[in-house]
Amino acid sequence: MGGSDDNVVSVAIPEEPIESRLAVCLVSGGMDSCVTAAIAHEENEELAFLHVSYGQLTEKRERQAFEQLADYFRVKHRLAVSIDHLAMIGGSSLTDKKIPVSEADLNSPIIPTSYVPFRNAHLLSIATSWAEKIGATSIYIGAVAEDSSGYPDCRPQFYAAFQTAINEGTKPETRVTIHTPVIGLRKADIVRKGHELDAPLELTWSCYREEKEACGTCDSCALRLRAFREAGMDDPIPYVLDSQRLAD
Repeated sequence: MGGSDDNVVSVAIPEEPIESRLAVCLVSGGMDSCVTAAIAHEENEELAFLHVSYGQLTEKRERQAFEQLADYFRVKHRLAVSIDHLAMIGGSSLTDKKIPVSEADLNSPIIPTSYVPFRNAHLLSIATSWAEKIGATSIYIGAVAEDSSGYPDCRPQFYAAFQTAINEGTKPETRVTIHTPVIGLRKADIVRKGHELDAPLELTWSCYREEKEACGTCDSCALRLRAFREAGMDDPIPYVLDSQRLAD
């Protein structure tokens, strides 16, 4: 897991606020953040991409997806940081190798082991700090509540509460608004929206376990595969099952 200097990278961070309609977009490298970035690209003059690693199992692969997406959208202002304290805290199968990543059960009412305690609050705090510093007026995050794993920090009321914290905890002249454009969509609708906007879903990575070929059986893979199936499209990323079929 992280901790080395190459996990903390800043690229082309402007020293003075940018005089334009600038938005910070949190980009994990997954499908939801990719489509959110495509929406933000349509709605804003300029984007600043933020990627946060937290010691997750697929940290390197997600970082690769982030850089490729930033290149695709021609984003000059990029910030990639590591907050390894979430791995030190643990409590999630994404950050603690002693906790197995559970097999997908999309009908289960139980929050899966992949939930990272209060993770999105950390992400939004970093995004707010950067937005205030560079003069951005919006933060985009690809949270999904309607068709997800039931994470409590993906609910609309969480973002409403955090918006209040931003309003109260920044300078009087700061105006930063959280945007969650896919929060009420089902995953299949997100795939369709991505197709409509020409979002490069082939560059994204969603698997919780693997970095070369997606496992196809973790919660995130199962949600993604179901979404593409319901949307009537093929998922463009490689899966272990694809290799097994070819071998057979």
